[in-house]
Amino acid sequence: MDKIKVLYAEDELALAHIVRESLEERDFIVALCADGGQAWRQYEKQKPDILVLDVMMPKIDGFELAKKIRAIDKTTPIIFLTAKSQVKDVIEGFEIGANDYLKKPFSVEELIVRMKVLLSTNRLLIIPKSESFPVKEIISIGKLTYDPARNNLQHGTITKHLTARESELLNLLYQHKHDIIPRKLLLQKLWGDDTFFNARSLDVFITKLRRHLEADPQVQLINIRGVGYKLVW
Repeated sequence: MDKIKVLYAEDELALAHIVRESLEERDFIVALCADGGQAWRQYEKQKPDILVLDVMMPKIDGFELAKKIRAIDKTTPIIFLTAKSQVKDVIEGFEIGANDYLKKPFSVEELIVRMKVLLSTNRLLIIPKSESFPVKEIISIGKLTYDPARNNLQHGTITKHLTARESELLNLLYQHKHDIIPRKLLLQKLWGDDTFFNARSLDVFITKLRRHLEADPQVQLINIRGVGYKLVW
């Protein structure tokens, strides 16, 4: 698969270099631009797969740049980065043609998940079925021992038996440990759709799983608000 080309426009140079290095470490090709004018020239020179635009930039701000691009290009995904938090600013961004909106400060992991979702078929982050639940051996999660074949989670001499759904959820989170896995993807993998009823069911299973993991305080199931979950230890 060809590497993803990202046009990243950001005038905060310290932040820009950190984000660029993080993306390049994950095999993205990044064209970093310090202002909107430079970003427009770069866009004309080499059309990217996705644009990540800071809203407040010199010469041409992110909104104006997006308008120029949307006048000739309706399909390339655009993500706005901004410290603005007012609803009217968010609405204006989407009306201009943004596909997503990420408020500062943000994590690079969250940015990557959002980019992958926008670039995927049907705007979902797809994991092949062969990769969904491949773990069969006994594995360690912090000080906990997890046996997916028997749906058991053990800490010392205490063993907790997980339900099949709890085990599927833990298995999927483990496969993507330390990375954010989108909430919608969990719903699609576990139930096949993201209806309101299933969304509430996921909340219940997340709560139950957190209780099971409490035996080791270093193991955390983190809710990334508006995005998904991350299992870390």
